[in-house]
Amino acid sequence: MRKLIAALFACTAAASAAVAAPTTILFVGNSYTFGRVDPVMSYNTYNATTNPDGVHDLTSPDQGGSFTNTTGSNPYEPHNWGGVAGIFKKFTVQAGLDYDVSISARNAASLRGHFLNTNPAGWDLQGNIASKKWDQVVLQDLSDEPLTQGGGANANLALFNFYANQIENYIHQGIQAGQDSSSFVLNTTESLLWGGPATGTAAERSAACRSGSGGATGNPNALSQGSCNTARTIRGNANESVDTDVYLYQTWARPDMIYPHTNTTTDPVTGAILPGSGAATLWQSSLEAMTTDLHNAYFGLAASNPDFAGVAGVGDAFMLAVQSGIATRNPYAADAATDGLIDLWWDDSLHASKYGSYLSALTLFGTLTSLNPMLLGAGEIAARELGIAAADALALQRVAALELGFAVPEPGTLALLGLGLAGLAAARRRRR
Repeated sequence: MRKLIAALFACTAAASAAVAAPTTILFVGNSYTFGRVDPVMSYNTYNATTNPDGVHDLTSPDQGGSFTNTTGSNPYEPHNWGGVAGIFKKFTVQAGLDYDVSISARNAASLRGHFLNTNPAGWDLQGNIASKKWDQVVLQDLSDEPLTQGGGANANLALFNFYANQIENYIHQGIQAGQDSSSFVLNTTESLLWGGPATGTAAERSAACRSGSGGATGNPNALSQGSCNTARTIRGNANESVDTDVYLYQTWARPDMIYPHTNTTTDPVTGAILPGSGAATLWQSSLEAMTTDLHNAYFGLAASNPDFAGVAGVGDAFMLAVQSGIATRNPYAADAATDGLIDLWWDDSLHASKYGSYLSALTLFGTLTSLNPMLLGAGEIAARELGIAAADALALQRVAALELGFAVPEPGTLALLGLGLAGLAAARRRRR
């Protein structure tokens, strides 16, 4: 066992050696990324006085972002946001890594919305992506858009693939190959983006846009002719870099799309989930079926486009936690509140609970740093600050490690691993 611990520490030291400049990372997504509710939503955010190393919320007026108002924000989701990115940042500090973390998110935003800036006035999400030369970028789409046709209210796999690829190319190559001028502006339409500016007639390009997004197969979520021909503005990316590692964030299956229940409503002021009326529409047969659909979408896209650095299989980790017997499968079950298991989902059975966000951050941490999440150990700080018991934190660390294929030490060595990581981080800080 001593050899195992020594090997783990050796791998940690090799993978996370101190560098002169911090690793810059941008998390692009929606409420699955910013956390939706506290304590996760506002966790570990930047403050010049009290937390200068916290997460930069680029969609906050006081964070130096690319816009000056929050028109369109829900009152129950006040900025500044740290979210899953905030937990990830805390992990990197404990591991002795130097990360500069930013987040660009909006409630219900899709990757299409990020790229085309289909946002309320002032929300320049496209500008956030181009605001810096990033070392790493994480892309998270709508929870049900990557599903196959008929799999969800917004299911449109082709749309997911197209705009994830557009953002990847925008980060790596700007608007066109070799384009690096921020003054360059592309006035375009989605018809031109899908069909190409030199391909066919305007009608043919519009048809390519509508069919490319699923229209040819009768998908009700396909882009309309009006959407395809709406004028769009895409500014050049002066910070394009082929060296940026772009990752995909595979989201989780939604119990609210699977298990019978009564519809709910959201209080427009507090955000609380309130009883509604009528039976909810169900889209999927099981957590396994929806997880497989999401897995195939995210990992399939990465396999088809080698310019993606990889996929953080967060949804797969959720599924493993359920199948391993440590997490509740059906939040609507009569014994869900008393079964003694971890509930990965929040009250709406759609967003993550603090436990689900913690597992998300663990999976992202392991994917992006190549470090075993179990090295964080029982004394992990974010868990304590979020009100997650040490036993639950260890169980979720173990799930993330197993999902990512890391060695999982015996329970008796976990405390030693945690102490070793703390010492390693302190040594690196002293060296710097």
